[in-house]
Amino acid sequence: MTRAHTRQIGGVVDTLSSVASGQLRGCLHPLTGAESDYDELLDEIKDRRVVLIGEASHGTHEFYRERATLTKRLIERHGFTVVAIEGDWPDAYRVNRYVTGLGSDVDANQALEGFRRFPTWMWRNHEVYAFVDWLRDYNLSQSIHTQRTRFYGLDLYSLHTSMEAVVAYLERVDPDAAQRARERYSCFDHLGSDAQAYGYALAQGVIDPCEEEVIAQLVELQGSRELYLRGDGSVAEDELFAAEQNALLVHDAEEYYRLMYRAGVSSWNLRDHHMASTLDALVAFLEQRRTPIKVVVWAHNSHVGDARATAMASRGEVNIGQLARERYGDDAYCIGMSTFAGHVTAASDWGAPTERKRVRPARPGSFEATLHDLGVSDFWVRSRDLADTESFSLVRLERAIGVIYRPDTELQSHYFAADLTRQFDAVIHCDQTRALAPLEMTSRWS
Repeated sequence: MTRAHTRQIGGVVDTLSSVASGQLRGCLHPLTGAESDYDELLDEIKDRRVVLIGEASHGTHEFYRERATLTKRLIERHGFTVVAIEGDWPDAYRVNRYVTGLGSDVDANQALEGFRRFPTWMWRNHEVYAFVDWLRDYNLSQSIHTQRTRFYGLDLYSLHTSMEAVVAYLERVDPDAAQRARERYSCFDHLGSDAQAYGYALAQGVIDPCEEEVIAQLVELQGSRELYLRGDGSVAEDELFAAEQNALLVHDAEEYYRLMYRAGVSSWNLRDHHMASTLDALVAFLEQRRTPIKVVVWAHNSHVGDARATAMASRGEVNIGQLARERYGDDAYCIGMSTFAGHVTAASDWGAPTERKRVRPARPGSFEATLHDLGVSDFWVRSRDLADTESFSLVRLERAIGVIYRPDTELQSHYFAADLTRQFDAVIHCDQTRALAPLEMTSRWS
């Protein structure tokens, strides 16, 4: 499929005529650093319930900067009160307590210390630090607690941390139940803290699954809701909700790692279904106190862009963008990001050291190269305006860099076929980009 698309794209590289280029330039909204840069986009998204803002890599400074800029405006002026990230629930919930004026962390750096699992730079970086600092200051200026903006994680990798969080919660409200939780979760103890080792051991047939134990714990916790809500006020509700989400995460993570070495598509779909369900649970829970709840989602383009418009669909894969559009209809709005060249913070392999890597110029005929050829460095554009141009209505190659970047095998490792105009509702293009600065600098990165 990739080679066929490459030939097709290669045949249309020069079809973007000067007339079409001029027509398209008139649709672009240059990013100059002025506060008014996003005014028209904000008018379009301010009344949506879910705005999903993507990124073409997990290590680009400009992507994090522009996403924070948009999010601040949505919070300050348009009533958005939830930021939900592609991060683990317990780590993000620690940040949530900090930005809402709870917890014991003394600053944003300490509040972000939960993000210690690879890749640490994804959330422990200077852009997120600055946003968390800003969000706490903004929240503390709001006299009504329900008007404060929350910060939550949607992902499911925190198997062991979430088990610890469930036990810690039960220790405070029901020590006997905490002991039962420890006994059930001890099923994982002999594998250490590496959750992937659980999936590998299951695939090799050397251990029995812990499925029954995690289900039993989830059912008991949910069945004790009335008992645990005897505490007064919204704090008791928040803490129980967080504990329930951790127990649900343990359930879904157990299944995810159980499937990891058996069916890649199933594990991908389970992860994105979990993130979409967590988003739905957040909306339902918070709307008990305030309506409507409006959410900004921060995740990679591969999660935010509608999977039906990409090669993912042919593999039977879904993602949050598709599920949000199906569940929220026109109340969901997907924004993608792209770059032509520059530098990125990434690793060469999973768990490898953090590096600052040079990003190769985008392949000729790709969406990134075609946007670069328009001659405007940084801009945003509506997808419907791109769709009116024949050159952009074609299926083309699109680049995705996650936490790993392998420039030597870039075509095979980082490009996929997509229709950008159906994948996103709008695209932010930053032509030359810088690497995201981690809070912990390494000699390899520097």
